[in-house]
Amino acid sequence: MAEVKTCVLLAAYNGCSHIHEQLDTILHQQCSLSVDLIVSVDLSQDSTYEICNVYADKYRNMRLLPYGDYFGGAGKNFYRLLNDTDLSCYDYIAFSDQDDIWLDNKLGKAIEKLQQFDCYSANVTAFWEDGREVFVDKSQPQREWDFLFEAAGPGCTYVFKREVAIQFKAWLLERYEKIGEDIALHDWLFYAFARSRGYSWFIDPEPMMRYRQHANNQVGTNNSVAAAKKRLKMIKSKWYRNQITKIAEHLDLLILPVVKYGLNHGYLGNLYLLLHIGKIRRRLRDRIALSFALLFNIF
Repeated sequence: MAEVKTCVLLAAYNGCSHIHEQLDTILHQQCSLSVDLIVSVDLSQDSTYEICNVYADKYRNMRLLPYGDYFGGAGKNFYRLLNDTDLSCYDYIAFSDQDDIWLDNKLGKAIEKLQQFDCYSANVTAFWEDGREVFVDKSQPQREWDFLFEAAGPGCTYVFKREVAIQFKAWLLERYEKIGEDIALHDWLFYAFARSRGYSWFIDPEPMMRYRQHANNQVGTNNSVAAAKKRLKMIKSKWYRNQITKIAEHLDLLILPVVKYGLNHGYLGNLYLLLHIGKIRRRLRDRIALSFALLFNIF
C-alpha cells in the first residue's frame, strides 16, 4: 500500500517568540503519515528565519524556501508557498500559522474526515497570554452563499485533498499578481474557491488547535470589544464589501443573484441581501449584526 503523504505549508513573519512551539506540534503529530513541512519566512526584523533554519537542519522533513522577499501579509506569503511548492506528490495539504499549538492528532483527525469530504477545517480554542481562553465555534451549518461572506474558520485549521490544492494552484497562477494585490485573506479565498467549484467541506465541531491571540494577529477572533470595534471600522470603510466583490469577480461569480442583485445594486441591493440573510452567514449573531449594517447602509 502506498505511503500517505501530507504537506504542511507554514507562513511566518517576526514570530521568534512562539514559532518553536508551533514547529514542535507539527513535527510531532501522532499519526502514521509521512509529513513534510514547508516554511516561507517573510522578511523579518527578528530571529524567525534563524530559528527555522536550526529546525530545518535537524529535521529532514522540513524545508525552508529562499529567504529575503517582503510579502507584507499572510495572504501573499501563502500564495508564494502554493506557487513555489510541488504539491503533486502529496495526498493532503494543510495550512499553518506560526504561533499556534496543534493538538497532537490534528492531522490524523482531519485526514480521517477527508475520506468522506474534500476539505476540512475545525473549531479552535483561542487563548491569550494572560490565561484567558475562549472556544471559537465556526461549525454552524453551511449556507448557500456563506463562502462569499466569510471563511470556514481560521485558515490554520485547513487540510484538503491534493486535487483541490492542484486545481486552486492552477487557477491562482493564472492571476497570481492580481490576486496578491486584491485578496488579503488566503483562507477566505480558498474556501470560496472550493465551495463555488462544488467541493465538499467539513467543519469539525471539535476544537483541534489552540489559537494564540496577540496584537500581531492579522484578523484574530472576534470575542472582545476591541476586536468588535476593529471589525466595525473595516465594515464602515467598505473593506469587507470590497473583498467580497473582488472574490466574486476573480471567481467569475458575478452572475450569482447575491452579487447581481445584492452586492452590485446599491442600497436596494442591501435590502435584497437583508431578505436573504439566512443564505449568507452561518452564525445567528453574525446574521443579526449584518442585518443592522445592511439596514443602516453601513456595510
